[in-house]
Amino acid sequence: MHSKDTDMHRLTEWIGRSETHTDVVTAAPVAALSATLDRDDPLPVDGDELPPPWHWLYFLPQTRRRDIGTDGHARRGGFLPPVPLPRRMWAGSQLQFHQPLRIGETVTRVSRIAEVKVRTGRTGTLVFVKVQHELSGAGGLAVTDVHDIVYREAPVPETPAPVPAQASPDPVWVREVVPDEVLLFRYSALTFNGHRIHYDQLYVTQVEGYAGLVVHGPLIATLLLDHLRDRLAAHRPDAVIRSFEFRALSPIVHTERFAACAEPQSDGLGVRLWARKASGVLCMEATATLA
Repeated sequence: MHSKDTDMHRLTEWIGRSETHTDVVTAAPVAALSATLDRDDPLPVDGDELPPPWHWLYFLPQTRRRDIGTDGHARRGGFLPPVPLPRRMWAGSQLQFHQPLRIGETVTRVSRIAEVKVRTGRTGTLVFVKVQHELSGAGGLAVTDVHDIVYREAPVPETPAPVPAQASPDPVWVREVVPDEVLLFRYSALTFNGHRIHYDQLYVTQVEGYAGLVVHGPLIATLLLDHLRDRLAAHRPDAVIRSFEFRALSPIVHTERFAACAEPQSDGLGVRLWARKASGVLCMEATATLA
């Protein structure tokens, strides 16, 4: 007999599955993301270093329209396990930047399902999938990027929301961010992300139960690193970002201003970063290491 429990039991069969793809680091997406983030960078040319974590502009999903699910993602199955839960989010990543990727370079990405765990939490069943990506260019391994993907059950009406954590109120470096529909649309377009929570107001509020369009977790992470890069350029121009990891804690919707915050650690090698709503709610926490 087929059941959801049987589906859950089979998910661990996906551990160890891998796939390999090749892409070229072209200049146009870099120029487009620079404009989207309101940067004044010169036009990119072959040989320029790709900023971290802008490799997310490449190896984009090319799912055919007939294979798209109701949420705008690819239907369950294929490389990722067929988790029978309706809500999916990229909850965090652990990245290592071994050497820079460069515009014009041909890059190979090897992806592997490293871990699948089924848990029961306050809101019901949760499935955690860890995917390890290794990107290699002409000089060998350049980026290791481990994604934490979380699948959840549909929200239950009138279920009390968890009490969110409060962020540190006094960062050393802070940048205010005003998200809006255009920012979310452009980032979705640049990353070929069809997830409807980022652009479909009726879907995100009536089906998934959010208060508005959800700001992409990777976009928030990119904004944190963008803020750090600018601060390093001003204060430590020789510093290189060697690793970065982030964890999403609370969603930000398109009507909510938030702050990208950073605080260098006393050892001179670590930086603590976080995203904070105007209300003080901690939305994302992250760390970076420098060399």
